[in-house]
Amino acid sequence: MRSRRLVQLFLALVMSLTVVSVATPAVAAFDRLRFGDTGWKVRVLQSRLHQLGLHSEVITSRFDAQTRDGVRTFQARRKRDTTGIVDRVTWDKLVAKTSEPTHEALHNIYTPGPAILVAGDRGLPVRRLQARLEQVQWWKGDVTGVFDQRTVEAVTGFQTKRRIPVTGEVDRRTLDRLAEMTRKPTKAELFNIEPKGAALDPLCMTGRAMCVDKTSRSLRWVIDGIVQSRYDVRFGSDELPTREGAFSVFKKSRDHVSSLYDTSMPFAMFFSGGRAVHYSPDFAATGYNGASHGCVNVRDYNGIRWLFDPVRIGDKVVVYRSSGGAQSRRSRG
Repeated sequence: MRSRRLVQLFLALVMSLTVVSVATPAVAAFDRLRFGDTGWKVRVLQSRLHQLGLHSEVITSRFDAQTRDGVRTFQARRKRDTTGIVDRVTWDKLVAKTSEPTHEALHNIYTPGPAILVAGDRGLPVRRLQARLEQVQWWKGDVTGVFDQRTVEAVTGFQTKRRIPVTGEVDRRTLDRLAEMTRKPTKAELFNIEPKGAALDPLCMTGRAMCVDKTSRSLRWVIDGIVQSRYDVRFGSDELPTREGAFSVFKKSRDHVSSLYDTSMPFAMFFSGGRAVHYSPDFAATGYNGASHGCVNVRDYNGIRWLFDPVRIGDKVVVYRSSGGAQSRRSRG
């Protein structure tokens, strides 16, 4: 009887050790994902972020600034530390909120959707399309409201660069991608109305100034009241807004990298603490579907590269909101 009891105790001990050995792998260390990582798991991460509107549809395998911003936003929405690093908790919550990515999503395989706008169409929807294409520099000249061959070529170019099925027609994916990268066109943009010269802040009418208008989202390089060049710009978020007021350039750095955010700031011209006018690769890639950390982002690389040299230390930087006055110009449409 005693030996039987010992055998039972021995078997119970073996079973308990077996349970422990099986359970141990379930709590294995989680390989965190962070900025600079590459690989298949990053593709899955980006695809799941896209399902929540936190990453573009294009999957790259590179944990880049866009991916990090998406992770930070996801963490902020859940009131967690916005580290931008995917730990086990962040990953588990992301998986719970999304579905398993498809083969097509993970490999950037797209099929055209039903056409919404096609060659020959006319009217306000076409004007909106052309005005948004102008914001991303695929359209030049007057907005006409006619879906002609020039419009087909602009849509084709946009689709090609964004890895959208190239049809020259506008489906929902094309419209959504364009909307993500642009802002709502103004009446002036839709009907070819030029802003009055009075839209310049009075401080820009003398001397040398980068005149930054938050209303029109533009930067104009002005010398003695004469506009030398103009650039589309974007600003900081509600949490990190771009300060308004009169400043001056106190530092220039051609190949600057932010020590705070670990992001590149090419052609940086600093005017207020760590805030600068600079080229933004993210602005060039995603347009207005994002924000700076308080800087003035420029998306025209060749334009800001040209502007960097003539701007001098001490030149004015005026950040303001214009009244938005306008006057008509002749329209071809």
